Amino acid sequence: MKDSELFMKKTDLNELRKDPLLGRWVAVLNRSMPPSEYTMPPQDAHEETCPLCRGREEEAPKEIMSIREPGNQHAWLTRVIPNFNPVFKIEGDLGRRGDGMYDRMNSIGANEIIVESPEHGRPPEDLGLDQMTKVILTYRDRITDLERDPRLRYTLIYKNAGRNAGAVFSHPISHLASTPVIPKRVKEELDGAKQYFAYKERCIFCDIMREELRVGSRVINETRYFMAFCPYASKFPFETWIMPKRHSCSFQEIRHEEIEDMALILSGTLKKLRSLFTDISFNYFIHTAPNRVPRKDHWHTLGEDFHWHLEIMPRFLNTSGFEWGSGFYILTTSPEDASKYLREA
Repeated sequence: MKDSELFMKKTDLNELRKDPLLGRWVAVLNRSMPPSEYTMPPQDAHEETCPLCRGREEEAPKEIMSIREPGNQHAWLTRVIPNFNPVFKIEGDLGRRGDGMYDRMNSIGANEIIVESPEHGRPPEDLGLDQMTKVILTYRDRITDLERDPRLRYTLIYKNAGRNAGAVFSHPISHLASTPVIPKRVKEELDGAKQYFAYKERCIFCDIMREELRVGSRVINETRYFMAFCPYASKFPFETWIMPKRHSCSFQEIRHEEIEDMALILSGTLKKLRSLFTDISFNYFIHTAPNRVPRKDHWHTLGEDFHWHLEIMPRFLNTSGFEWGSGFYILTTSPEDASKYLREA
């Protein structure tokens, strides 16, 4: 029996494998799905059976943290639990090792579900500004807590809304994944921002904001501390970015007065999308700085060249073979027109 086969039999951990050509990591689950499972419909719990609803807490994994109603510690407003079937697990060690010419390690990290609302059918943007503010506070507190673990390099907050976006629960939730490597998509942003700063000695994200405010045609909304806009070279129709006006590389450094403002612009943008498109599916995610483990000549300009932001990706179209094969996206609605429709919604 090969060492790799013996290892897989001894552990219930998933593993990470590195693509030597592109430098990206993929997670390989220890239980491979047979072909029959790929045709099963996604789970869609209704209120009567949903383990994420208030009053059914014993049916879900043990709570990690929550925000409660003042004076009523039994009534939670947001709640964080481990994922039911986590890809990344906090217990264990990385176990970095070679496999012939390849690199692999244990899938150490964190997989969490952030329950955004105690009400099954009502997302936080429909419950008022205070509820969305609590969701953002929960995001901040979880990233801050996981940043203390030296094994973890990156924490991604993301949301899957609607079946076309990969949602498996109809209860409003977000997800958290904390990984021992920096995901390739994030690393590309980090490297691009660093190169721009090395050339111009300015943050590329701050320059983008100044240009978008100067032109105005792609701006959707602006508040005191944030702006929402459709990127100049969007990958998908109605793609929207929300960015803080104050330069900051780390989302968890968001100030108290900025949190409510972010809740306002995020809620407003999601409502605009929903008013234009019935039953819209979308993903959003926060790109923030990685855990700043010291690396020679690598992170010393991170505080100056990177700028955290939130990206919203509506899921209208299936990606074609041309786009998968080339990385060259075809945009069916221009950013200028998309932002106009959203401004007027």
